[in-house]
Amino acid sequence: MSDSNTTDFTNPSTFILQGIPGLEAAHIWISIPFCTMYIIAILGNLTILSIRELSLHGPMYYFLCMLAITDLVLSTSILPKMLSIFWFNSREIDFSACLTQMYFLHCFTVMESGFFVAMALDRYVAICHPLRHSTILTNPVVARIGLVVVLRGSMLALPFLFLARQWTYCRTNIVPHTYCDHMAVVKLACADISVSIYYGLFLVFSGIGLDVFCITMSYTQILRAIFNLPTKDARFKTFGTCGSHLCAILAFYTPALFSFLTQRFGDNIPQHFHILTANVYLLLPPMLNPIIYGVRTKQIRDRLFPLVLWLSD
Repeated sequence: MSDSNTTDFTNPSTFILQGIPGLEAAHIWISIPFCTMYIIAILGNLTILSIRELSLHGPMYYFLCMLAITDLVLSTSILPKMLSIFWFNSREIDFSACLTQMYFLHCFTVMESGFFVAMALDRYVAICHPLRHSTILTNPVVARIGLVVVLRGSMLALPFLFLARQWTYCRTNIVPHTYCDHMAVVKLACADISVSIYYGLFLVFSGIGLDVFCITMSYTQILRAIFNLPTKDARFKTFGTCGSHLCAILAFYTPALFSFLTQRFGDNIPQHFHILTANVYLLLPPMLNPIIYGVRTKQIRDRLFPLVLWLSD
């Protein structure tokens, strides 16, 4: 790598994605599980989108399709470039392409969280107001909810793009990451980036934090309704309809929270562990969501499981 990448310059036309610092020798081996996760995510989510059985179509399935599209975009926004780094040592990324990747990452992460809130709303209406479920969550209402989630994610991610573009970069263009993470990029700026840091915290607490609060409130009401059911079998059966949603929520928010906490407070944790965690956080939910819903839904299971068995052979 030339010395020009580490000497003073102003606003580079390209960035150099370093990959996983300290584990460069293991890039090929690290790529295997990531590539496998991506293939399963692509096949699984495309399977969900390909289902045509009318008996399955309803608010929860429509939200699941929106989630599947979000997962496809989210995983595709990072994996191809990551594999080009691991396999071909192709580390350069254009400045505009870096900002575009950054925008897609944050936009679709917020959208994914929003769709989990929409699914929690569906479960709340189905359990607490079962007789009114079809009249409350009509197709136009579902479409409007989906539009609100998309617009919210698009708007909340825009400041990341503007903030990253306004800074002057005069230290280095080497990004110690596998993709253009907002903080990894703006830390290269020769300016006070407090605004970027504060907005990142604002997004976590007002965006993702608000979503977690809404989901918690929904399930508080759901549990209250379940405990009022007369028999144990009825309680178990009703709560079972929430099983897939709860597992998907845990698969998304648990690694997200862990990644956030280690980045902000894990100063003694090696950098390569931070980066591996950040990658798993973005790739694990897209892979697991189709499998989680496939276990509970016969139409998805009948199409998805043969693909999983074929990949495992």
